Amino acid sequence: MNLMMLLEMAASGFPERVAVQDGAARFTYAELFDAAGRAAETVQRTTAEHVAMLDVTSTAMPLALFGAAWAGRPFVPLNYRLTGAELDALLDRIVPAYLVTDEERAVRLAGRGGLTAATRERFLVDAGSSGEKAGEWAMDGDAIAVLLFTSGTTGIPKAAVLRHKHLVSYILGSVEFGGAGEDEATLVSVPPYHVAGIAAVLSSVYGGRRIVQLPSFSAEAWLETARKESVTHAFVVPTMLSRIVDTLGDRASADLPRLRALAYGGGKMPLPVIERAMKLFPNTAFTNAYGLTETSSTIAVLGPEDHRAAAGAEDPVVRRRLVSVGKALPGVEIEIRDDEGRARPPGASGEVYVRGEQVSGEYLGRGSSIGKDGWFPTRDGGSLDADGYVFLEGRIDDVIVRGGENLSPGEIEEVLLEHAGVADCAVVGVPDLQWGEAVAAVIVRRDGAAVTSSELCELVKDRLRSSRVPARVEFWSELPYNETGKLLRRKVRESLAATLS
Repeated sequence: MNLMMLLEMAASGFPERVAVQDGAARFTYAELFDAAGRAAETVQRTTAEHVAMLDVTSTAMPLALFGAAWAGRPFVPLNYRLTGAELDALLDRIVPAYLVTDEERAVRLAGRGGLTAATRERFLVDAGSSGEKAGEWAMDGDAIAVLLFTSGTTGIPKAAVLRHKHLVSYILGSVEFGGAGEDEATLVSVPPYHVAGIAAVLSSVYGGRRIVQLPSFSAEAWLETARKESVTHAFVVPTMLSRIVDTLGDRASADLPRLRALAYGGGKMPLPVIERAMKLFPNTAFTNAYGLTETSSTIAVLGPEDHRAAAGAEDPVVRRRLVSVGKALPGVEIEIRDDEGRARPPGASGEVYVRGEQVSGEYLGRGSSIGKDGWFPTRDGGSLDADGYVFLEGRIDDVIVRGGENLSPGEIEEVLLEHAGVADCAVVGVPDLQWGEAVAAVIVRRDGAAVTSSELCELVKDRLRSSRVPARVEFWSELPYNETGKLLRRKVRESLAATLS
């Protein structure tokens, strides 16, 4: 098993189809295969032990990913939004390395020990020339395919290890080879260092779909590109979809008739956003994909039929599934466990555990977090209903402990988002002398809404127990998110704590 196997099959099956394009370059599948071989040869002529990328998404991303696989080197995409000191620390951990980056960084990093830096343009030109290709690639499924650094918000970033067998297993279990029509195109707007970006490239290649790269996301650019390129498939994180919906405003339709499928994931999707999106994109099949870096992307899916059934249901149990992440993929098992590792019954909250061939659960230099029974603890809190639908409740570390009772921020947020005047919200725990922690809610009002804290507290009290009612409610213009749509609860807590001190 090697990622190159996926590209080789695509290059043999549909060589003349366009594989990937951005505003500056494009490769057919046959050209991408040959270019990956030349990129591998270039890497193998250096002392590099890793192929790193420090850049926005472009045609260079899949070329570097497959070139690294052919060369037998781990692909390491780095977060280009990090500070210079943070990036220097990560580079120190992966040298000797071959780095693809922008021109400014290539100049700055020239001469750095153990680092061969190439601009994106030079990398593409060299790989697209008529030079020699590397020899045969190794087929060791246990070799490292990708290293993805965590955000490092609570300490030194960890490097999640994804081996070839994990990623190939995910693709073979979830994608039909050559299943895409010649007219299909997928729009990739997530950054290269997000596992969803890697999964989108691999699944599109195996399916034979044209990949359109959007280097920098804005709702306007996304809509313009989707129309211009006749995009049929796309993946967004919830904050992206929220901005797209807001940009479309009061329009009756998004006017994207060719968009057949829109997948989203990477964070909690507010119910009003997905309901509005389904009206704006009436002919689009929506999919909520839940996964982690450590699981090689998606492990559970709420599919198009689930979306339609939930949106049209009068039964509150069925309708609530619209905010679930669906059911486990074939070949994947999901279980909810308590603090002692015991399985919880349907409806009971606990930690989400997952088991399957695509699950890595490994960090470089730290070994595997998978138990002897094969189960990986995700650190996500959640529950399963009687039919196997997964409901997420936030990170286990975000649980609010009030007077010895564990409260789920996600449960409270779900209720607050039902209010017509609430555009977004975050619930966190803040220090409290009497209870240890108290519930605090930060609300973003919808434009023109006059919602009050007392209204929201009454809503929570009516729907949940009184212990869930926020002791403190603040109204902000926006909430802090990272570039991949994750709510930065730590920053919310820090800001609230600062106003208390």
